Amino acid sequence: MIRPVGSDDLKPLFVYDPDRHHELMREAQTLPSLTISSQAAGNAVMMGGGYFTPLTGFMTVADALSVAGSMRTTDGLFFPVPILCLIEDAAALGDAKRVALRDPNMEGNPVLAIMDVEAVERVSDEQMAQMTERVYGTLDMEHPGVAAFNSQGRVAISGPIQVLHFSYFQDDFPDTFRTAVEIRNEIAERGWKRVVAFQTRNPMHLAHEELCHMAMERLECDGLVIHMLLGKLKPGDIPAPVRDAAIRKMVELYFPPNSAMVTGYGFDMLYAGPREAVLHAYFRQNMGATHFIIGRDHAGVGDYYGAFDAQTIFDEQVPEGALDIEIFKADHTAYSKKLNKVVMMREAPDHSKEDFVLLSGTKVREMLSEGTAPPPEFSRPEVAQILMDYYRSLK
Repeated sequence: MIRPVGSDDLKPLFVYDPDRHHELMREAQTLPSLTISSQAAGNAVMMGGGYFTPLTGFMTVADALSVAGSMRTTDGLFFPVPILCLIEDAAALGDAKRVALRDPNMEGNPVLAIMDVEAVERVSDEQMAQMTERVYGTLDMEHPGVAAFNSQGRVAISGPIQVLHFSYFQDDFPDTFRTAVEIRNEIAERGWKRVVAFQTRNPMHLAHEELCHMAMERLECDGLVIHMLLGKLKPGDIPAPVRDAAIRKMVELYFPPNSAMVTGYGFDMLYAGPREAVLHAYFRQNMGATHFIIGRDHAGVGDYYGAFDAQTIFDEQVPEGALDIEIFKADHTAYSKKLNKVVMMREAPDHSKEDFVLLSGTKVREMLSEGTAPPPEFSRPEVAQILMDYYRSLK
C-alpha cells in the first residue's frame, strides 16, 4: 500500500487505548480549558484520524508563515496550508503548560483534545494578511474561506495534541465518517492495490459518476473511495445527510459490488482552490489512495481561481517528491448529445456548447425545488428524487 506522506507509518493522534483515554478525560476536567474555533476543531479531528500525518499538533506562527510561503515548515516538513489554533484571548490559560481544547460545534462544548502548550503568540495583522494572501490568493473578505480564517482571533497557541473525541462527525454520521486508519484498513481488507479517490461537497450527478468510472478504467484501479466533506460549508450548499443519501443510492444502483466505498471526513471547507487541492491530495495519500481526481475549479468558489489552477499547482509549486499520490487531471464532464454518453469536454473538440447537456447550479436548484427532475442525461432519477424531497422539505 502507498506509504503515508513523510512517514513510514500513519500517525493518528487519537488516543485509542481505553485506559489512557479515561485517564486523560479525567485530567482534562482539572485543566484550564479553551473553546476553540470550528476550523481548529476540524484540524484536531483530521490529526486525530491520521489524515495530517506526520503532524503532531498545531503549528507555531513561524511554521505557519513558512508553510504559507513555501509549503514547508521551518524544519522542512512538507505541508500545504497552515494548521493553526487561533483564539481571541489566552488569559484563561495563565502559565499552564497543558490545556483542554473544547469543541465549539457540540452542545456543552465537550473536550476534544489536550494540548501541551509550547508557545502562545500574538499574530499581527501583517502576518495574517501574508498567510491569507498566500493560501487563498486574495484578501477579499467576501471570500468565505478568507472570512472564516480571519474571524478566529489573533492569538495562536501551539504544541502537540492528544485527541479524545471526533466531534459530532462520528455521532451524526456513524455509517460515513471514517478515519484515515479505518479507510486504509478497509482498502486492505477489500484487496485493492490501485485506488482512486473522489472529493465532493455536493451530490453527484451523472457527469460526476461517469468521471469516476472513467478514472477507474483509465488508471486500471481496483476501487474508488468517494470521500465527502462532512463539515461546515457556505450558505446554500446541500447538507451532508442529503448528499450522503444521494451518493449511496447512486453507488448502490450504478457501481459493481466491491468497487466503491462511500466515506466522509470531518473538516470545514476552506474554499482555497489550488492550495486546498494540494491538501486534499495530501490526506488522500494518507488514507491509502494511490490516485486522486482533480477537475475544473477544484475547491474553488466564485471567480477567485482559474479553471485549472488546482491542477497546475502540482507541476509548478508542489516540491518534487513531496507526494507519491498521482493526480488524475480531469476536464469538465457533460453528456454529449452527439455521442449519447458523458465525455470530458476537451476530448470532444468537434462539439459546440449546444452539443452538450449543460445546466447551471442555479437552474438545477430551481428545477429540484419546483419538483421537476433534471433530464436523465444530467442526473440519475433516483438521485434527483432524493434532492427533490429535500428541497420540498424547505418550503
